[in-house]
Order: sequence, then structure tokens, then C-alpha cells
Amino acid sequence: MRLVAVRWLLPLFAALCVAGNVCGQTYPSRPVRIILPAAAGGALDALSRIYGHKMSESWGQPVIVENRAGASGNIAADIVAKAASDGHTYVVDLIL
Repeated sequence: MRLVAVRWLLPLFAALCVAGNVCGQTYPSRPVRIILPAAAGGALDALSRIYGHKMSESWGQPVIVENRAGASGNIAADIVAKAASDGHTYVVDLIL
């Protein structure tokens, strides 16, 4: 039983040691978009803009909040689905 545990832990330990030395790219490398499926002026809009401002301060990149209301959130979801999959476009989802 002990030999089986060593067989699993040794490759895991080696992978963690190697992963610690890898340096990734800085994130974000360009402005971040937050797409809101709600109209401007609501509570969700206000909270998203507050969080966007805080993220902008900590990341050093602008965070843009866009309101795309309509079609039960499908318009906003379509924009995010067609965006590049690099993590610079988000959708805020509110489930009631």
C-alpha cells in the first residue's frame, strides 16, 4: 500500500517543483471588458462599476463596463461567446 502512495506522490511532487519555476505572462496585458446583461443605472450596474474600478486600480489596466440589455441576457452572452478566449472579456450573470 505504501509503494502505491509513493508512485503517485513522486510525479506530483516533481511536477510541482517544475511548475514553481515557470513564469507566465502578466495579466491583463490590455483593457478588460465586463459585459452587463442589464440596463444602465441599476444596482448591478453600480456594483459592476465599483468592482471594475477596484480591479483597474490593482491590475494597472483599464476595466470597461458595457451595458447590453435585452433578449434575457442573450445579447451579452453572444458578445462574450464571440470574443477571443484570452480572459479579457467577462459577463456578469445574475440568477434570481
